[in-house]
Amino acid sequence: MAAVLKIQDLHKSFKTGFFLKKKKILKGISLSVGQGEIFGYLGPNGAGKTTTIKCVIGLLHPEKGNIEIFGTSHLALKAKERIGFLPENPYFYDHLTALEFLHFYSQLFLIEKKEAEEKIKGLLQLVGLEKEADLQLRKYSRGMQQRIGLAQALLNDPSLVLLDEPLGGLDPLGRKELRDIIVRLKEEGKTVFLSSHILQDVEMICDRVAIIVNGEIISQGALHELVSEKIIFTEVVFSGIEDKEVEGLGECISRGRERTLLKVLKEENVEKIVELVHSRKGKIHSLIPRTETLEDLFVEMVKQG
Repeated sequence: MAAVLKIQDLHKSFKTGFFLKKKKILKGISLSVGQGEIFGYLGPNGAGKTTTIKCVIGLLHPEKGNIEIFGTSHLALKAKERIGFLPENPYFYDHLTALEFLHFYSQLFLIEKKEAEEKIKGLLQLVGLEKEADLQLRKYSRGMQQRIGLAQALLNDPSLVLLDEPLGGLDPLGRKELRDIIVRLKEEGKTVFLSSHILQDVEMICDRVAIIVNGEIISQGALHELVSEKIIFTEVVFSGIEDKEVEGLGECISRGRERTLLKVLKEENVEKIVELVHSRKGKIHSLIPRTETLEDLFVEMVKQG
């Protein structure tokens, strides 16, 4: 798989405090993003995610390291022309309507008026804002602002789309809508670099991930390689027998009037509970095996970091 974005040994520091002491933010970041994939860049707040992206697009200059986009320097104009970027907190001229806003940026991209009109119409449909096209941006919700920001980032039909915390502050419906758009971008052949700390969303749509903690990447790879499919425990919901009859076979998580939820670590104990419930003419309502999640891996990595 050809590398669309390649970062090697990236270092960046900032001077902070009264004595302008240097603080290292990035400590030798290296990663590679392949053509047509959704790459998740994960880390807690302050880990260095936004600093990495700003280095990639040229807003910050690293002290050391190399960044290539489509096999050329990230500072080359032909590389920048193929990038779309949505910052974590985009700034809008909020007195403009969505249509005016997108037309303004189409002029910056030197897109001809007729072509711009067609593009803007398609992008407003893509992000679900065609009905709010004539509404001033100051009247947009957080989710609508994220979507119009994404439309602006796609105006130049980029091959590489950089999204910095695009799902932050959105409600569940807004997050789903944005996830669907990101997946559609992949289906169109675009490469998406997604910075986020919302692990459930990343696990749903990303092909590969890198986890950054304190300025260092401590793990990266395909999700199926990083997250074990081994069953950690099984959730058993049953009714019709006394809880004391299964004592010692699992941990009681919740107990209702009729049903009990048990967390069972050993597989042989699951079989014992099933046999016991059936022998007492009780009922098994559900057996749900729980495997390791990206959240489990992330929490463990951050603790170790």
